[in-house]
Amino acid sequence: MRAVVSLVVVLLLLWLAVWTVVARDAFLAVVGFIAYGLLLSLVWVRLYGIDVALIEAAIGGGLTGALLLGAVGRLRGTEAAARSERPGAGTRAFAMVLSLGVTVVLVLCVLALPEPAPTLAPQAAQELPATGVGNPITGVLLAFRALDTLLEAIVLVIALIGVWSLAPDRFWGGRPGLRHDADPDGVLAYFARVLPPIGIVVGIYLLWAGADHPGGKFQSATILAAMWMLVQMTGLADTPAVASRWLRAGVVVGPLVFVAVGLLGLWTAGDFLGYPPDWAKPMIVVIEVALLPTLVLVLALLMNGAPARNVKR
Repeated sequence: MRAVVSLVVVLLLLWLAVWTVVARDAFLAVVGFIAYGLLLSLVWVRLYGIDVALIEAAIGGGLTGALLLGAVGRLRGTEAAARSERPGAGTRAFAMVLSLGVTVVLVLCVLALPEPAPTLAPQAAQELPATGVGNPITGVLLAFRALDTLLEAIVLVIALIGVWSLAPDRFWGGRPGLRHDADPDGVLAYFARVLPPIGIVVGIYLLWAGADHPGGKFQSATILAAMWMLVQMTGLADTPAVASRWLRAGVVVGPLVFVAVGLLGLWTAGDFLGYPPDWAKPMIVVIEVALLPTLVLVLALLMNGAPARNVKR
């Protein structure tokens, strides 16, 4: 039975992937992409990658899908013109042959891997107790490849700055996006009052449990950012001005603390982002807690877009 279910999921994934690529309507393509991400999260659950499944559902299918939907809304006016510029048969044939060639090369590379395939999993599992954390995903992200995680956080901040830079000069330093207004007695306003307290508790739990169980800063930040966005969508709260000092401090606090912990490791353990004995878990938890406000702000502000109005509006 499990084999049948796995086969059905694989076929659905392949069908959604093809659908997303060949769909002529941008909205339908994004819907296919979101469905693909949610189905892929089930695959990660089947592979016992609960942390990766949470990230895929929240970031891959959720946040990325929402960003793409926003992009589709902005590009609706140019979609008809893009359709009229249909590439010729030769260009389409070349693209198809190139795609098939890349696929064949990837398949051959996978089949050419030695048996057993090279892996560092045994060494990572052997050294994981030295970090003091029980969640192998957290241990890998913040101990064995901490520099990559630091760079990912910095890239997110740079991406936010890039979005802000698209604002007209007259709105620079203003509030991102438009001010939302919803029926105060409507269903959306009701959810905006009921769900955030629950979401905050769940988000904090995922952050705290992430050291030893599935969860962590990214999963927690996605839930907290979604709760903040829900409150904004009903008009119960407005987006902060990008010139706000507390906002900018919250955006950069995570990477700065990350770098500070790395320099502390250079002094105490002899390596940048090295953890001295008996201090590995506290230092990892400090990084996780410091990155949380950065991720919450960046994810929500990326959804809001560039500043589009003055502070008083």
